[in-house]
Amino acid sequence: MRARLSRLARTATTKASWGALLMGAAATAPAQPTATLEPVVVRANLAEQRTFDAPHAVSVVDAEALRQGGPMVNLSEALQRVPGLTVNARGNYAQDLQISSRGFGARAGFGVRGLRLYTDGIPATMPDGQGQVSHFDLAGAQRIEVLRGPFSALYGNSSGGVISLVSAAPQQRAAHLGVDAGSHGARQLRIGVESPLGGGWNVRLQGSEFETDGERPHSQARRSLANARLGWQGENDSVVVLLNAVAQPAQDPLGLTRAQFDAGTPETAPQAALFNTRKTADQTQIGATWKHRFAQAGALQSSGLTVYSGQRSVTQWQAIPVAVQRGAATQPGGVIDFDRTYRGLDARLSWDWPRNDQARTRLVAGVAVESQDEDRRGYENFTSVGGSTTALGVTGALRRQEDNTARTQEVYVQGEVDLGADTTATLGLRHGVLQVRTRDRYLTPANGDDSGALDYRYTTPVATWQWRATPGLNLYASAGQGFESPTLPELAYGPQPGFNRSLQPQRSRQVEVGAKWRDAPRRWSADLALFRIATRNEIAVLENTGGRATFQNVGRTSRQGAEWAGRWQATPSLQAQVALTWLDAVYRDAFSTPAGQVTPGGRIAGTTEHSAFAELAWAAAPRTELAVELRARGRTPVNDLNTDFAAGGAVWAWRLGRSIALPSGALKLQARLDNVLDRRYAGSVIVNEANGRYFEPAPGRTWWIGAHWQANF
Repeated sequence: MRARLSRLARTATTKASWGALLMGAAATAPAQPTATLEPVVVRANLAEQRTFDAPHAVSVVDAEALRQGGPMVNLSEALQRVPGLTVNARGNYAQDLQISSRGFGARAGFGVRGLRLYTDGIPATMPDGQGQVSHFDLAGAQRIEVLRGPFSALYGNSSGGVISLVSAAPQQRAAHLGVDAGSHGARQLRIGVESPLGGGWNVRLQGSEFETDGERPHSQARRSLANARLGWQGENDSVVVLLNAVAQPAQDPLGLTRAQFDAGTPETAPQAALFNTRKTADQTQIGATWKHRFAQAGALQSSGLTVYSGQRSVTQWQAIPVAVQRGAATQPGGVIDFDRTYRGLDARLSWDWPRNDQARTRLVAGVAVESQDEDRRGYENFTSVGGSTTALGVTGALRRQEDNTARTQEVYVQGEVDLGADTTATLGLRHGVLQVRTRDRYLTPANGDDSGALDYRYTTPVATWQWRATPGLNLYASAGQGFESPTLPELAYGPQPGFNRSLQPQRSRQVEVGAKWRDAPRRWSADLALFRIATRNEIAVLENTGGRATFQNVGRTSRQGAEWAGRWQATPSLQAQVALTWLDAVYRDAFSTPAGQVTPGGRIAGTTEHSAFAELAWAAAPRTELAVELRARGRTPVNDLNTDFAAGGAVWAWRLGRSIALPSGALKLQARLDNVLDRRYAGSVIVNEANGRYFEPAPGRTWWIGAHWQANF
C-alpha cells in the first residue's frame, strides 16, 4: 500500500513523469512565506515533474525571488541562492557576468563558457560553446532553472551546467508599469501589456530601459530590451512564438592590479580613459516552439519542434598599447568587431508504454542542428599621420578579417524504466559532430594565412538510478560523460602562427549521489548532492599578451565537492533558507606557461572553495515582508600559478517588500540595501589577465527601490 501511495504522489502533478530535464523547466511559488514544501513543478518540453522527483541536482528560482533580488537586470541578483553555482556581478556592463557551475566556465575572461544557456528552450549558447545572457528578460520570467551534474551532458557540447529561463504566459488582461532607482544613478523604466485574445491566443509585450552612471569611474551603461510573446493553445497543440531585441552600449573600467586594488584609488585603470575602452552589443532573435499531443495513437504520446534564428553584433575598443600593435604584423589590433548570425532546430518524439498499474517505460528521441556564422574583424585603436599618433580609442586601420563558422548535428535519446513501485532507472545518450571553420581574409606579406578547420565528434552517455525510500525521501545516483570544445576565439591563435589545430576538446567523467527530504508536518526540506568530476585535456590559458590570447590543453583536473540546500518554515510567517557549497577544483598534472610552472594540486583559477547563502524572511504583516540575507565565499585564485588570490568574506543585505491591493490591480513596493557594512572586496576576477589587472571591485553600500503597478482591464 505504501508503495502504491508513493507512486500516486509522484505522478499527481504529471501526465508523463519520465524524470528528465531535456530542454527547459518551470516553477511557480507564492509571494509570501508558506508551509508548502514543494511549490515548484519542473517541466521539460515533453513532460513535467516535481523537483523532488528529479533524479539529479536541480534548483528553481521563481519570479518572486527574482523580484526580491533587485531591479531584475542581472542574474547575479538572485542566482547566488543556488548551491554549486557562481554568478559574479562584475560592475562592468561591457563584460557578461562571470558564471561557473562546479568550476565549469571559471576560465572565461569574457562571455560565458562551459555552460548551456536557454530562454524558453531557445539556446543562448552558440554551437562552439560561447554564450551570453544580456538578453535575458528577468522581469518577464516565471522561473529560472539551474541544472547541475552529470545529467546536463544530455544538452550536448559545453554543458557543464544548464541555466534555463522560462517566460510567464499571460493569464489575464493587464498593463504593467515598473520604475526602479538606485545608487550610482541607476534608473529603469519597464512597461508591458498582456492579454488573452480569444480562440486560444494570448500575447505579452514588454520593454525596458535601464541606465547607470556606473559603480566606478568610466563605467556608464545603458540597456534597451524589448520582448514579445505570442501563444496559442488548442485541444492537442500549443504554439509559442518569441521575439526579443537588446541594445547595450557600455564603458569598460577594466580590472585593477593588486597595488591599485589595495590602495583603493583609482577605482578605474588609467588606460580606460586613455583609450576610452567601451563596448556596444546589439542582438535580435526570433524563435518558435510547437508541441503536439497525439490522441489515440497508442504508445506515441507527443511531439515537439523548436526553431530559432538570431543576429548579434559587437564592437569593443580595448586598451592595447600603440607600440604593441605596431610591433608585430600578426597583432590583431585593439578593436574587436564582429557580426554573427545563428540558427537552429530541435525536433523530438515521446512514447509511453504502461507495463502494469505500477510500472511504465518512457522514451524521448530527437535530433538537433545548430549553426553560427561570423564576420570577425580587428582594427587598430588609434589613427596616425606620418607615423605620429593623432587619436586613441578610435577605429583605425584594419588588422584582422576572417569568416568563422561552427555547425553541430546531434541525435539524442532518453529512456526511463520503472524497475518497481519505488525504483526508476534512466538512461540517456547524445551523439554529435561539431565542425569549425576559419577562412582568413586578411593576408599580407608579413601576415600569413591563418585559415583552418577541425571536426570534433562526441558521445555523452548518462545513467541515473532513483529510489523513493519513503514518500518524503528520494535517493539517487547518476553518472555521465561530458564534452567541451574549444570556442572559435580560443582556436584563433596557437603557440605558432595560425589556427590552433593542436587544441583538443576537454572530456569529463562525472558521478553524483544525492538525497532529497521533504517533511510536511515539520515544514522543512533539504537537498544534498555529493559529486566527483575527472577531466582530461582541460583547456586553459597559455598566454594572454598584446591582445592575443592563446590556449592549451593542460592534462587532467579533478573537481569534487558537496552542495546542500535547505528550507524551513518555522511559523506561517517566518521562513529560513540556506545554500552551502564546497568545491575542490585542482590541476592533477604539471604544465608550463610563459609566466612559470604550474604544479599538481594547484587550484583552478577562478574557482572558489567555499560559498554560502542564507536568508531569513518574516511576513511582518499581511502583504508585507522583511528579510535579511548573508552571502559569503572563500578566496579565489586569480591565475593558474596561484600567486595571488581575491580574498573571501561575507556581506549582508536587507530588503523590504509591500503589496497593496487596488480596485483593479495591485501595487508592489520593494527596497534593498546591499553590502550593509560597506565592505571592500573584489566582486569578480579577470582570470590570467596578462597585465596583472585581475581585480574588479564590488560596489560598496548600495540602495535600490522599485515600484511595480499592475492595472487589470
